[in-house]
Parts: sequence; C-alpha cells; structure tokens
Amino acid sequence: MDTTLPLPRSGYTLPVFACAGAVAALRCLLDSGDRSATIILDLLNPPQPADIPIAQLAPLPDGSVLAITHSDPGDNLDLTRHTPIWSLVAWGQSDQPEPIQIEGGEGVGRQVNQANAPAIYRYARALIIHNLTPLIPPGKTLRVTIILPEGRALGDRTSNAAFGVVEGLSLLGTAGLSEPLSAPGQLDQARDVLRDKAARYRHLVFCLGENGLDLAVQLGIEGDRRVKTANWLGPMLVEAGQLGVAGVLLLGYHGKLVKLAGGIFHTHHHVADGRQEILAACCAAVGVELPLVQSILTAKTVEAGLEILRQQEAALAQLVYQYMVDRIDERAAAYVYAHAAQSLIVGTMVFDRQRQIVAQSHLAKDLFNQVLVD
Repeated sequence: MDTTLPLPRSGYTLPVFACAGAVAALRCLLDSGDRSATIILDLLNPPQPADIPIAQLAPLPDGSVLAITHSDPGDNLDLTRHTPIWSLVAWGQSDQPEPIQIEGGEGVGRQVNQANAPAIYRYARALIIHNLTPLIPPGKTLRVTIILPEGRALGDRTSNAAFGVVEGLSLLGTAGLSEPLSAPGQLDQARDVLRDKAARYRHLVFCLGENGLDLAVQLGIEGDRRVKTANWLGPMLVEAGQLGVAGVLLLGYHGKLVKLAGGIFHTHHHVADGRQEILAACCAAVGVELPLVQSILTAKTVEAGLEILRQQEAALAQLVYQYMVDRIDERAAAYVYAHAAQSLIVGTMVFDRQRQIVAQSHLAKDLFNQVLVD
C-alpha cells in the first residue's frame, strides 16, 4: 500500500479573488447578460492563468455591479478560508486621476502610518489594473471598491495592528499563489530548497515570511541566500545543522521570533503562543521591576507589552531586546544539538512593524558580515 502523503494543494491570495470579482462585475457592467461563473485571470506573478469561480453576481439599482468570490488559500492554516470577498464596480468620473480608482470598503484595513490609506498593496493594485484595463471602453473610467464583510472581525485575530493596519484585513502579498507553508507536506519542499542552498553556501539567512525576505534584500543580502522557513523554524534549523551549514542568520519580526526565546520552535499560533509570558520572563531576567513585568504579562498583545516597555525607558527596552535575541541564539543552538547532535551557529536580527532593525545578537553581527562576503 502506498503511504506517501499527497503534496499539499496550493491556493490563491486574497488579491486574486478581489480581482476576479472585479473582472466579472465589469463584464456584467458592459453586458448585463454576461454572468460568467468562472473568470480566467493572468496572475502576473507567477505569469500564469488562474480559474477563479464567481459565487454571486448582481447589478445594483445605482448602476454598479457586485460580484462575490470566496477565499481559497489551499491546504494551509489560514483564517481567511472561505471568507467572502465583494468586488463592487461602477463607472468612474471623467476627471478622476487614474483610469481605475481602487478603494477599500468595509473590512479592508486602514494603514494608520500612511494617512489611513486602504491596506490594498502594490501587487493587488497591479493585478486589478492589468486584468481590467483591456476591458475598459475608450473614454471610460472605473471605480473599484473591495469589501471584506468579515474583515474587521478576522483582522482582530491577526497581527495586522502590529504593522499599522487596523479595522480589517490587508490585500497583501507579492504573488498570486498561496503556498501552504503551514501544511506538513510543505516542510519537505522547504527542506529541498534548503539542501540545494546548503550545497552552495556556508552561511544562510532564514526568514519566516515576505517581510523578512524583502528586508534581507534591502540590507544588501544576496537573494539566493535567503530561505523561507514559514513556521517550521525548528525542523529547518535541525536540517541546516545536519547538512553542515556553518551558520544561520535569523531575520524576523520581533513579535514572532520572541517565541524562540521561550523554546517554541514551531511559530504558528495554532501550535503555541505564550509571547507575553516570554517577554515578561525576559524582562524579569534583566531586572525589570515587578509592577512593570506584571503590566507586560497582562497586556492584551505582545506588541502592547513592548509598547509599555518602550514608553517606560528606551534604554531598558533595548536591554530587554538584547537579552531576547541572545537568548534566541542560545535556545536555537541547543535545539539543534539536542535533535541532530550537531553544532550550528545561530544569530538573530529582529525588526519592528516599520521594518527597522531594533536588535541584533552578538553572533548576528558576525553572521551578517559573513552572508555578505562568503
């Protein structure tokens, strides 16, 4: 009997469903008899087509058309699974600044650091413009409004607020495919990538997701040296040790990597959290006074706890950060040795929600120089 597990199924990111709904709505706006059940999109990244089902489509009394799709992120632990995405399309004003005006409605988050602009990012906008522009008649403009009816409630369950996005979800991502990085089968694919890179580089950079991957390049790190681990940091570090990698630089958001300081090496929130508890323990370890430790422990989020610490005293916050990243190095090296009986040098760099480096361990400074030169 074949016991091989099937490869995890990929899905699509939220921008893809928003765009598909906008295309279906525009077609109906052009021809009320066009009620396409499926829309074929060009994903741009990767440059391939995607068939996206349209759940509902209806012209509205004000002359606009509403299309509804449902998110399908594939075999991944994703809280947006099956959430409805509404795409409302209407003719625009002749004097609007762009041929396609893209707006965020209910459930699309606001970027508080960007004058409350809707959290509809570059890829989502490029995807919509690319797929809708060829359909617009000469002399016409469009207004596209994306609505996420469940977005406000779902946004409260994410770390969006830590990155300055409030009151909803983001149409985030740099690509159309949603790879199931939390699904067990995906770990094997990540290991294959790691094996290939370990054969060519002595020092590597591990990033959990897109924010770290992007920042690594901005810091001057060669793109091919990066390894996307998603939440599988423990198994990926062990694999690196077994492959004889000399050193790994961990580059990640401080509110996520803090888990490693407490010995949690699978970082998905479905597995374990404890971030406030770990942060409070780090504070206690460097002598923060008990009332402040208690305030951090009872904070609603780790980001709120960190803000309490920053407001108290900048030097104290930096002391806690330094302890945290050095502690991550120690726990990571011990984890690899315990599971692989191999030594691996691990250094940690953490960034905040503005993608600014806020702390780096002593080992990270040396490793950063190594990944730039060897």
